[in-house]
Amino acid sequence: MDKFDVIIIGGGPGGAKAAKVLIAGGKSVALVEDAHWGGVCLNCGCIPTKMLLGAVAPKGLLRGLERQRVAKGTVEVDYAALQKRVQRYTKASSQTLAKGLADAGVSLFNGRGVCAGPHEVRVTAADGGEQTLSAQYIILAGGSRSASFPGLTPDHDAVLDSTDLLNIPAVPESLIIVGAGAIGLEMADFFSAMGSTVTVVEAAPQLAPTEDADLARELQKLLGKAGRACLAGAKASSLLTRDGQAVLTLDDGRELTAAKALVAVGRKPNTDGLEAEKAGCGLNKRGYVTVDDYLKAAPSVFAIGDINGKTLLAHAAEHQGDYVARQILGLESGVYDSGPVPSCIYGSLEVMRVGKTARQALAEGGQVSVSRAMLTGNAIAQAGGDASGFVKVVWQGDRMVGIAALGHGVSHLVTAAQLLLLGQYSGDRLHSFMFAHPTLDEILSAAVQAPREPAA
Repeated sequence: MDKFDVIIIGGGPGGAKAAKVLIAGGKSVALVEDAHWGGVCLNCGCIPTKMLLGAVAPKGLLRGLERQRVAKGTVEVDYAALQKRVQRYTKASSQTLAKGLADAGVSLFNGRGVCAGPHEVRVTAADGGEQTLSAQYIILAGGSRSASFPGLTPDHDAVLDSTDLLNIPAVPESLIIVGAGAIGLEMADFFSAMGSTVTVVEAAPQLAPTEDADLARELQKLLGKAGRACLAGAKASSLLTRDGQAVLTLDDGRELTAAKALVAVGRKPNTDGLEAEKAGCGLNKRGYVTVDDYLKAAPSVFAIGDINGKTLLAHAAEHQGDYVARQILGLESGVYDSGPVPSCIYGSLEVMRVGKTARQALAEGGQVSVSRAMLTGNAIAQAGGDASGFVKVVWQGDRMVGIAALGHGVSHLVTAAQLLLLGQYSGDRLHSFMFAHPTLDEILSAAVQAPREPAA
């Protein structure tokens, strides 16, 4: 039996980060991955999606400048060439990540890792060969996969999951997207730009259900102006392939048909078959590994990233991986504190948020107010051809607790917004934070200083 200080199951952002920190701290580390080094994010999620959106970004810029009557023309994207570039980039990045880990001294195991006890992991390789590893600590970092519901299950024919759609050989003439979270909205943005007739269907009362309600309403209005059909509060009862077409039936009896459909109704943890219970871990009703304030799932087991269900974002997994590794090395003793978690939805219109929404703050009670600034007053937004949208700051008393934005390029505000929140740069303190001019960042200062009104 091979013995290590730490075994990590899952070679995605969280597992890879933990491995790097632990190996640098002098620990022996085994990292087990059964699919792709770099996980979903690098291989079939965040990174390939952003490369697709980057390729069609000039189309959005040109449309904005055409509306201002200062430019005209066309931008043609070679879809086949783009697909090859994405595949080459993700493959090379995955290989580079694995090589870097191995060169640093991490022992890499390609295969399915399952818990065999509080200190043991059984690894089954693709050829069926098995071996058992042991360690003082185990870190579960197995991530998540696309969720589905009865009647809304991809058949990989006309009804697809996100991985299917990323690898589709040709742009579909029409596309139904069920689910208006980050995945659904980003896919809608790309395929709409490529010429698909896109219809987005969301069961929740608003698009981007986890985001600020004001931003969601404005987002739906702006997407409608751009010619994209968005149905919020529309529940789907079934989605299937019929005569080669995707057919979606809504609860009210309406039927929508398209060449393809994407099921983007969320994520579920990769705990099926993990046998985490054998390591002393518990699972909640949704299948996520339960953890304490120190991200411990059992005395010798930690769970990080999507698999614990706290925050399903790659950078959250990395942050948790770093924390757990430092805890094992004796460099961290306090409870896990994520700070204000940043999140973005990308595309021609973007959504950015750090910290709480107004709805979340109101649910906690106390005096809640908001201030906002419109992008129309920002020179860089105007120069880019699209100054729609706004920045909104959420306050609990005199403390900033959330900053959110909607508009072209607002994802670039996320780090500055996080720093403003962490440093509580408002009032007189804001004067010590110098914003370059002209920049999009200046809109944050305007929103912080704008008059406040009671949150609704």
